[in-house]
Amino acid sequence: MPPPGLLGAGLWRSWAMSWRVLEPRPAGKRWLVAGLGNPGLPGTRHSVGMAVLGQLARRLGVAESWARDRRCAADLALAPLGDAQVVLLRPRRLMNANGRSVARAAEMFGLTAEEVYLVHDELDKPLGKLALKLGGSARGHNGVRSCISCLNSSAMPRLRVGIGRPTNPEAVQAHVLGCFSPAEQELLPPLLERATDLLLDHIRERSQGRSMLGP
Repeated sequence: MPPPGLLGAGLWRSWAMSWRVLEPRPAGKRWLVAGLGNPGLPGTRHSVGMAVLGQLARRLGVAESWARDRRCAADLALAPLGDAQVVLLRPRRLMNANGRSVARAAEMFGLTAEEVYLVHDELDKPLGKLALKLGGSARGHNGVRSCISCLNSSAMPRLRVGIGRPTNPEAVQAHVLGCFSPAEQELLPPLLERATDLLLDHIRERSQGRSMLGP
């Protein structure tokens, strides 16, 4: 059990988050960025989307502002970005049910699928490669499939973070659910920085009414 002070702080943040959701929508755009993954399993390849969200929160100065929201079963943090507002979301449900948290948060904040970014691991790209695209199929990713089903749309922009595919097909599950090797961990800091740059640049451009989405 956490110390009373920490428990009180957590409850206060959740209460404050509830009121911020109810506040009038900001004059600028609002975006939701969801890092897909399995709660309680940081450091695994499958949860690299959550690692990107952690770096994004640090860059936006809200790394200490995460608050649990039971309505969407997720941790949320709100940050300004120029005239826009960015809602960061880390689901507290398993990957296969991430979409339930994402869809509920989108409903709470009055967002369409096009205003929801998904950040997730990508087997078919080597570690260090990033790709930002608009919509499309789940490409076998269960977290993305859950989001498509729950949002009833495939229009969400996605930042795909390469984790590489093992040569042995039977090793895929262990590879995805395993932790990054020491050599791979050395590549992560610059990768997370580039992923954050890509997301922020893209959100800024779209907030100004320009599109940068590619295939």
